[in-house]
Amino acid sequence: MTRFPALFLGHGSPMTVITDNPARRAFVALGAALPRPSAILCISAHWETRGQTHLTSGTAPRTIHDFRGFPPELYAMQYPAPGSPALVERIAGLLGEARVQRDDSWGFDHGAWGVLQPMYPACDVPTVQLSLDRSLDLAGHLALGQALAPLRDEGVLIVGSGNVVHNLALWRQTAGTRPDWAVSFQNRINLAMSDGTDAALTDLAPDDRAAAAAVNSGEHYLPLLYVAGARLPGDNAEIFSDTIDGALSMTSYWLSDTPLPAGVQ
Repeated sequence: MTRFPALFLGHGSPMTVITDNPARRAFVALGAALPRPSAILCISAHWETRGQTHLTSGTAPRTIHDFRGFPPELYAMQYPAPGSPALVERIAGLLGEARVQRDDSWGFDHGAWGVLQPMYPACDVPTVQLSLDRSLDLAGHLALGQALAPLRDEGVLIVGSGNVVHNLALWRQTAGTRPDWAVSFQNRINLAMSDGTDAALTDLAPDDRAAAAAVNSGEHYLPLLYVAGARLPGDNAEIFSDTIDGALSMTSYWLSDTPLPAGVQ
């Protein structure tokens, strides 16, 4: 494989990384099937900035445990992957110096290591995390993904980590069910990803109740737009881990000109 896929991975609860479940098994299978990338660019739901896109610039970014009330095993988790100054500079070149801020204060939050640790448990692939600039609209995030697409032909694996449907307040009321609005919105996004219709991903009407409930505060949806933007000619989008539990979906996407590896479900 000379071109790496772009992946959107539904990361759900931090518990995913330490329990045996279908999503974690899919992450493990992906890591086993993919050739080793030269570097990983991860866009996580859990790093939000305003005014610029920040990049982890340290050579040894720290592991961030950005959650509360979970078992000690989660707080003991470390993801000591090296940083990649070379990838940071390449991204700055693609996005423009005015767009980016090198940031050695951040590290790998659970949106990043929660999906990358099952894929690469040796934690040895150089990794850069990219923030979500909340001053941008949906189309602006998609445009950044388009600018980053050339990385896929340069040995870089692009990973977006979030959830298409993510509303924790409603999840507490709907856990164990499949609400009509959640199923409807998830199906719409699945179709948009399959068809490559970017407008369906970014043009969410103010009176669209399903979108308002699913996207909610937005940060878990935005990483998907970077992956959609990184689509290249010949790519197909395949869907896996397509499940809904109340107001949370674990749906993930493989965007590539090669088929989804066998064993990834």
